[in-house]
Amino acid sequence: MNKEKVIFAFFIILALTLNFGFFIGDIDNPAHHDAYELFAAIVVNLIATVLKFGDRTHLGAVLLATSLVADLQLLGAATVWAVALYGSTSGLTENTIASVVSLSGGALLANIVSVVLLVAETMAVRR
Repeated sequence: MNKEKVIFAFFIILALTLNFGFFIGDIDNPAHHDAYELFAAIVVNLIATVLKFGDRTHLGAVLLATSLVADLQLLGAATVWAVALYGSTSGLTENTIASVVSLSGGALLANIVSVVLLVAETMAVRR
């Protein structure tokens, strides 16, 4: 068993599951979306992105692109959340949390693509 491949797959799948955990729930209810879970999703996605830098194949480039998209979406969600809390007089409204969750949904889709590509690559290596 290749330890590097296990760590690589672990972080890709963990990024997906953390993002899914943040995304799930009523889109406009702040009680269903925890800021710490968003933070954890961002950190794990950034780690997964760093792990993807070493692969020089075409599939590696696509995996890196999906990870960069997820990072951008999650950092955008965190920015919207922070501006709503600290830079706005209205605070965290239903519309704001819906925007944050929508951005994390885009990241979730990018994470799903990463996991599908990882599984497809794993299936191709077995043959």
